[in-house]
Amino acid sequence: MKSYIILLLGIIFLSCTSETKITTLKKGTYRATLQIQDHEEIPFIFNVVSKNELHVFNAEEVIKVHEISYKNDSVKIQMPFFEGYITAKIDNQQLLGTFVKPSLQRIVPFKATLETERFKQKEDSQVNITGNWETIFSPNVEKDSYIAKGIFNQKGNKVTGTFRTTTGDYRFLEGIINGNELQLSTFDGAHAFLFKAQVTDATMNGYFYSGNHWKEPFTAKRNDNYELPDATSLTYLKKGYDTFEFSFPDKNDTLISLKNERFKNKVTVIQIMGSWCPNCLDESKFYAEYYNKNKSKGIEFVALAFEVAKTKKDAFELLNRLQEQIGISYPILLAQYGSSDKISAQEKLPMLNHVLSYPTTIIIDKKGKVRKIHTGFNGPATGKLYTDFTTEFDSFLNDLLSE
Repeated sequence: MKSYIILLLGIIFLSCTSETKITTLKKGTYRATLQIQDHEEIPFIFNVVSKNELHVFNAEEVIKVHEISYKNDSVKIQMPFFEGYITAKIDNQQLLGTFVKPSLQRIVPFKATLETERFKQKEDSQVNITGNWETIFSPNVEKDSYIAKGIFNQKGNKVTGTFRTTTGDYRFLEGIINGNELQLSTFDGAHAFLFKAQVTDATMNGYFYSGNHWKEPFTAKRNDNYELPDATSLTYLKKGYDTFEFSFPDKNDTLISLKNERFKNKVTVIQIMGSWCPNCLDESKFYAEYYNKNKSKGIEFVALAFEVAKTKKDAFELLNRLQEQIGISYPILLAQYGSSDKISAQEKLPMLNHVLSYPTTIIIDKKGKVRKIHTGFNGPATGKLYTDFTTEFDSFLNDLLSE
């Protein structure tokens, strides 16, 4: 009996000591990189606050990440709002793994080490790019070419700002000028961008990289008076249509349309969006807060989602997650899944001349008449343009309420 007890205790001890040790993230500031084409890398900075929280930094933006899980010597970092996540092995204070976007089947090599500099400063800046820049992406390919406006602020070697396009903006960009080379990057869990250009006091010539799947050239010239086309003139009702109509299911599979009682005699804001879209996220944050403060006035919001998720179930899971994390209390309807193709989107909304951008906003008065269609969204990274939009939006809706 005594021998049996000793043997049993030995087995228990061995089983306890043979348990796999869980390795967690070490606190501190990390420089992460995503390896892309041309032997380039997209860098970003994050700070590990605790084993269950880290913060990703892009200029003034701070993305707080709480969905962190561990298995043995590996970590999974699920970015908020979007489906993108990082999986990595923790090896001697270094992370080695991949950044994954499941719906698009994109996998990008990832690495992170305990460092604090986004870009390495090699030499002093020879130029200052503070100001506005008239920009063309893919200038030599007519079908892919599009215009933009660069808005930058430079202090010493450090540069922050963004590129605005007719459909939105490239959110919070942060970087450096080494000599006469501009380097800017951002990472938010949906998109990872790198801009590199040779610059003078009046010109830029370089390349824009989106993850490891897209690269295009761009050129820019300094032009402080440059403006993009009016965002309310790009999308409109086609001839023969005087109303906007839709009928799509909500998360309970109930078909919702403008004929529903909740929209009757209300000023209604219709948001064309996707859970995968960073500009849509910026817009959704603003709309969610605005709706919660003003819904008692006789205002309604509804979102029409065009999702890249392959199944209806997966699409609603992403939409429900977005709705919960932002606090969206207005309905989000599933207009399309499996693709965000804009031609298909326009077929589902045939009264529009096109769906040019995610997001697009249609504002309808209390009588059901379309009063304004706004293409794209200028998010917080655009500074004054964002604050001007929010002020004008509130004023316009109050005018409609008073009619």
